[in-house]
Amino acid sequence: MVDIHCHILPGVDDGAQTSEDAINMANAALKQGISTIIATPHHLNSHEVNPKQAIQEQLESLNRLFQQEKIDIKIVPGQEVRIHGELLKGIETGDIQPLGDSNYILVEFPSSNVPHYTEKLFFDLQLKGYTPIIAHPERNQELIQRPEILYRLVKNGALSQITAASAVGKFGKKIKKFTMELLSSNLTHFLASDAHNTTNRGFMLVEAYSTIQSQLGTDMVYLLKENAELLLEGKHAICDIPSRIKQKKFLGLF
Repeated sequence: MVDIHCHILPGVDDGAQTSEDAINMANAALKQGISTIIATPHHLNSHEVNPKQAIQEQLESLNRLFQQEKIDIKIVPGQEVRIHGELLKGIETGDIQPLGDSNYILVEFPSSNVPHYTEKLFFDLQLKGYTPIIAHPERNQELIQRPEILYRLVKNGALSQITAASAVGKFGKKIKKFTMELLSSNLTHFLASDAHNTTNRGFMLVEAYSTIQSQLGTDMVYLLKENAELLLEGKHAICDIPSRIKQKKFLGLF
């Protein structure tokens, strides 16, 4: 199993802080059946920059450590890129790291809104051959209140990735419900852990897949798992035709 969004690189953001933390996370991932993790440290989030070159150096060191510790898991480079107007320039200058060897870029929105320039930026990214993947749309306040925005972005070629913890209800019943609506409306294409540690922000992929299977069936589980594998291989994800979710207001959610 492939996890495409995880904060396992030690000491670079709010994920693993030490090598020991990273080892504990890797062992927890193995117990979930995860064989490959795309490390996605924050880029341009708060004071965290984490350029591509630094990530690659950290990643090589971590993979060597896991080999020494006989931990049979592979770590692949990536970033969780905070959306900003110079994102495309960052790709061109080699500052931004796609997910693995693919042309997929994991893009994080602010938690409360979707920037007004998002559609134009995504259009420009796609013109250059890159596919934006929106990280955890189910936790974005504006997308929850105005799902039409996500529908429009996906219809125009963007993809999205939900978080395992959202699917199992760790962020509350309303976010869990919205997560399932995104899946059933073909508005999301990947499930990932967004794991930061082994305590309050762990992997939970097994639990999430079990929940999704019970509510939406085995085919949805297969699709999500296969898309993670396809991404790792640099291939096109499976994307069914999206449908609209009725606009709602979740008063008091945040």
